[in-house]
Amino acid sequence: MTARRELIVRSAAIAAVLSVGSLPGLALAQGAKLKVAGVYTVPFEQQWVSRLHKALKAAEARGEIEYKASENVTNADYERVMREYATGGNQLIVGEAFAVEAAARKVAKDFPKTYFLLGSSGKPQAPNLSVFDNFIQEPAYLTGMIAGGMTKSNKIGMVGGFPIPEVNRLMNAFMAGAKETNPKVEFSVSFINSWFDPPKAKEAAFAMIDKGADVMYAERFGVSDAAKEKGKLAIGNVIDTQAQYPDTVVASALWNFEPSADRAIKLAKEGKFVAEDYGPYSMMKHKGSELAPLGTFASKVPADIVTKVKAKEADILGGKFTVKVDDSQPKSTAK
Repeated sequence: MTARRELIVRSAAIAAVLSVGSLPGLALAQGAKLKVAGVYTVPFEQQWVSRLHKALKAAEARGEIEYKASENVTNADYERVMREYATGGNQLIVGEAFAVEAAARKVAKDFPKTYFLLGSSGKPQAPNLSVFDNFIQEPAYLTGMIAGGMTKSNKIGMVGGFPIPEVNRLMNAFMAGAKETNPKVEFSVSFINSWFDPPKAKEAAFAMIDKGADVMYAERFGVSDAAKEKGKLAIGNVIDTQAQYPDTVVASALWNFEPSADRAIKLAKEGKFVAEDYGPYSMMKHKGSELAPLGTFASKVPADIVTKVKAKEADILGGKFTVKVDDSQPKSTAK
């Protein structure tokens, strides 16, 4: 082989490798878009998944990635869909593995040259599976402080999906915040055992309101509807729905997935993606979470409560106050 032909062959081989871009340790060719796939067990509009979808759509709009996604994937079908995306050349796969941990981790092992960023209660799995979670207990605590100052009956209702750590820690933080501003408050807690069943959540909320709750913690869709119909107040979770419930939703603890998504995309493009825990990037200091503006309730929340909340927020951001991560199942305290 001539020196010129050998140089051409080597150059072609290097270009082919760089175009793949999914080999750990190798960067994408300059200007190439990362191929990203989302695998979600619930609809795009469900609170938690909507934050993933929003962040990845934003990266797509910036021209950084090619993005495909599947919603409403059943647990039984999750592994198949993951494999199809991996086989199809997607370099980063994002989704939630909470109910399909074993299957998802098996796929990651079978595709070591593909990067995985999955919502999980477990640990990262070398070399290519990173985990994340909505560690938004800090703004949840702040919304609890507001709820404690807004209830007149001293009874707060809380409706969650499943009593898993990802839900429990937010509810416990909310309850601790409410107790800080109102030691007399009592809680009614229930779980609907579904991630997306607004009618069931609504019925659970109605039952609590009938027993005196005048502020509802809306961990699931459907709770704010019940509060609106009964003329009660609600506290939002993960997303801000005050625009849809201007006279009902007082405040919300927002989750921003952008810090996690942007980090994963950057590292994947640079060939530096490794197995790590992205949990910290959901915290307030990384802008991964925040307290939503009070908006329509800006003049309705007592001034002394607003002052306390702002002071606590400053202490959290300044490292002077740490919201406890309590993953235990919250219990009702209402008599």
